[in-house]
Amino acid sequence: MKNQKHFFQGIILIIVLCCQDIGLYAQEEGKVLFNSDWQFKLGDSGLEEAKEVGPTKWRDLDLPHDWSVEGPFDKKWASGTGYLPGGVGWYKKSFSINHYNPKKKYAIYFDGIYKNSEVWINGKYLGKRPNGFIPIQYDLTPYLRAKGNQIYVKVDHSDYADSRYYTGSGIYRNVYMITQSSNHISKWGVFFKTPKITKKSAYAEVEVTVENHEKNANEVVLIATVADLEGTTVAQSQKTIHNNPNEKNLALLNLEIKNPKLWSPKSPNLYILTVKLQTNGKTIDRWEEKVGIRNFKFDPDHGFFLNGKNMLLKGVCIHHDAGTLGAAVPKEVWAERLKTLKELGSNAIRMSHYPHQDYIYELCDEMGFLVQDEAFDEWELGKNKWIEGWNVGKPGKDGYHISFEKWGKKDIADMILRNRNRPSIIMWSIGNEIDYPNDPYTHPILDEGNNPQIYGKGYQKDNPPVGRLGEIAKDLVKTAKEYDPTRPITAALAGVTMSNHSDYPSTLDIVGYNYQERRYEEDHKNYPNRVIYGSENGDSLEAWLAVKNNDYIASQFIWTAFDFLGEARAWPARSSGAGIIDLAGKPKPSFYFRKSLWNDEPMVYIGTKSIKKSGKSYNPLSSSWIGEKGELKSVVCYTNTDKVELFLNGKSLGKQNGSYEENKSITWKVPYEPGKLIIKGYNGEDIVAEHQLLTPGSLSDWIVVTDKKTLTGYGKEVIFLDITLTDRNGIEIMDNDQIIYVKVKGPAKLIGLESGNLSDTENYKLDYKKTYLGKLRGYIQSTGDKGNIKIKVKSENLPDKELTIAAIKPSK
Repeated sequence: MKNQKHFFQGIILIIVLCCQDIGLYAQEEGKVLFNSDWQFKLGDSGLEEAKEVGPTKWRDLDLPHDWSVEGPFDKKWASGTGYLPGGVGWYKKSFSINHYNPKKKYAIYFDGIYKNSEVWINGKYLGKRPNGFIPIQYDLTPYLRAKGNQIYVKVDHSDYADSRYYTGSGIYRNVYMITQSSNHISKWGVFFKTPKITKKSAYAEVEVTVENHEKNANEVVLIATVADLEGTTVAQSQKTIHNNPNEKNLALLNLEIKNPKLWSPKSPNLYILTVKLQTNGKTIDRWEEKVGIRNFKFDPDHGFFLNGKNMLLKGVCIHHDAGTLGAAVPKEVWAERLKTLKELGSNAIRMSHYPHQDYIYELCDEMGFLVQDEAFDEWELGKNKWIEGWNVGKPGKDGYHISFEKWGKKDIADMILRNRNRPSIIMWSIGNEIDYPNDPYTHPILDEGNNPQIYGKGYQKDNPPVGRLGEIAKDLVKTAKEYDPTRPITAALAGVTMSNHSDYPSTLDIVGYNYQERRYEEDHKNYPNRVIYGSENGDSLEAWLAVKNNDYIASQFIWTAFDFLGEARAWPARSSGAGIIDLAGKPKPSFYFRKSLWNDEPMVYIGTKSIKKSGKSYNPLSSSWIGEKGELKSVVCYTNTDKVELFLNGKSLGKQNGSYEENKSITWKVPYEPGKLIIKGYNGEDIVAEHQLLTPGSLSDWIVVTDKKTLTGYGKEVIFLDITLTDRNGIEIMDNDQIIYVKVKGPAKLIGLESGNLSDTENYKLDYKKTYLGKLRGYIQSTGDKGNIKIKVKSENLPDKELTIAAIKPSK
C-alpha cells in the first residue's frame, strides 16, 4: 500500500426494507413502510390551529407526496425551482399499534422531508430538521399508546426561491415505522469493512453498536452471518458482550469469506449479511442487508482502479426529480431510468447536489453503478438563486446556508451513516461549486488570465476571501472521516484557479474539477500528488478526450443524464434541457453520441438538421426525415464502428471513417427527398449495425402500449404508458402534435403525463397533455387491489384506444 491516502477498500452492505405498508397497524417487529392513509393540507399555522376544521380541508393521500409539482406553474415563482410554488403544508396520520408492548421501542423514520420539518406525536413535540434531503428518525416510545395515536408533520418551504434546482415540497420520500426490543441494534448501527481482500479470501470486520434501554446491564450475544443469495452460509462469527444501560455498546466481529465473488459494475455480485442480537438463546433483534465485496483506489498518475483493474469512470450527474412526478418518484421509474443508463454504457453516477432517495442507492448496488454521494450545494454563505431566468435579473440568496453552522456536521454524519455500507459508493462529496468565483468567495487571481464561470468581473475585494473555504473544509473532512475512514472525501470545484490559492484542494483526498479540462495538464504538473477527476463535464468530444488521453484523469461525469425541473431560462421555459435523456426518460440525439463513446456494442445513429443558405446547420438534431423537396439537409452520424455508409432510397451517398475528429462530425450534406434514409456501420467488410429514418405520411394512427399486461405482485406497482403518433403504416410522426386524454378505471390511478417539452406550463396533474415530437408518456399506479384496470386514450383526430391490464394477486 504505497499510497495509503488514496487507497480505499471495503465490503459493503445494503439495507433491505420491507415493501409492505403497515396502514393503520404496525407489525410486531422490524422496519416497515408507513406510507398509507395520510392527510394533507396547505396553510401556515400552529399545531392547534392546524387541528381545527377550517376553510382548508384535509385531503386524503398516500406518501410519498410532493405538493410543489401539483402547481400551477407561474411566472411569479422562481426559475431556479421550476416556476413552481413552495409554501407551508401539514400532514397528519391516525394509527394504532397492533400487539402494542410498552416494553418495546417504537420510532418513525422519514427518508426525507423538504424542508424545515417539525413533528408531533399525540401533541408532544419531537423536533425539527431544516435539511430536506437528510433522513430523520424520532423515538415515539414515551408518547405512544395502543390506540388512537395521531402524528402531525409541518413542512415549511415558504422561501420558494431557495435553490438553484427543483427541490419539491413535502414528505416526498418513504416513511417507515420501526419496532424493536429494549435491547437492540442502533440506528445505522452496523458497519461492515474488509481490511484485506485476496483472490482466495475476504477478511471482514463487522462493527456493531447495541443499545440497552433497561435499568440493568446484561449479557447479549451477537451473531453475524454472510450467505449467498441462495441462502447458503459462507461465513459466520459470534461474540458475547456486556450491554450497559443508557449507552451505545460497541462490538467487533471478524469473518473470513472464502473465494469471494467481487462486486463491480459488470458483475454486481451480492451476498446477504445477517446480524442477530440474542439473549438466553432467543433472537430479540435482527439486521439484514445485502453485501458487495470490492476494493478500489485512486492514483494521482493512473486514475481509478477497481478490484485491481484500471478503469475509466463513465459517469453522469442526476437530480432526484422526474418531470411530472416531481420529487416523489416511484422506485420503478428510477429502475427504468438506470436501465437506460446501462444501455448508454455508463458505469458511474454523481448524486448531485444532495443525498437522494434511499432506493436509488439500492438500485445502484443491484444494477452496478459506482456512486459519488454529495452533501451540499452551499455552506455558510448563500449562492445566487436565479428568479427571472438563469443569469437574468437580480438573484435571491435564500437557502440552506442559514442552517449550515448548526446542522452542517450533523447532516454530513447522517449522510455517511445512512449509506456507508453500500458497495456502489466510492466517495463522499462535501460540496458542489462552493468555490464558484465571486459567488460569493473571491481572490485577486481573478483579475488575471482566462477564468470562466465568473459572476461579475474579476476580483471583488468586498467579497469573502477564498481562504475561508479551506478552514470549513477541514472541519467537514474531519467529521466525515470519523464516520467512514474507508472512502475518500472530495468536493466538486468550479474555481480551481482561485482555490489553488487556498488549502481547500489539499484538504481533500481527491479533487473534482467542474468544466476545468483546460487545467488538467498544468495542475497535474504543479500538484503531482493530487488526484484529479472530472466531477462535472460537458458532453463534447474534446471533454471526453481529456479523460481518455490522460492516464491520470479518472473520470468524467456528464451534466446531466436527464433533463430536470428548475435551473430554467426565462419564462415559459421551466426546466433544464441539459440532459441527454428527456423528462419522460426517452433518449435525445445526444444520447447516441455518448453511447458511441462509452458502449462497445456496435451501433450507428443518424439525425438531421436543416441548412441555411449560409451553409450552416440550425435547430437541434432531429430523429426524423422530413422537409421540402430539394431542401439541403445535414445528416449527422454517431457510431463506434470502423466505417459508415449512408443510403437514400437505396442509393449510396458514400462511405466515411467511423472515427471522430476534434471540431468535425461525421456528416453528409443531402438534398431532401422523401423515402428511406439508412446508415450502415461496418467492422471490416461486415455490416454490424444499422439505423434508418423513414418519411411518414399523414397522421392517421397511434401506437399505445404499456410495459405490463398483468400485475401479479402485492402493493402498488407502476405501469408505463407510452404513446407515439404515426401514419397508417406505423411510421412515427414528430411534427403534428396532438392533445391526448387518458382515463383510468379500476384499481389504479393516473399519477402523471410527461411529454418532455421543457416549456409546457400546463398543470401537470391534469388528465390530458399535448404530445411533444410525437410522443407522450403516462405513469399509472395500481392500488394493490384485485381487478381489471382499464386505460382509455382519446384524441380528437385519432381513433380511440383502450387497454386492459389484469391485477391478479398471487397466492401466498
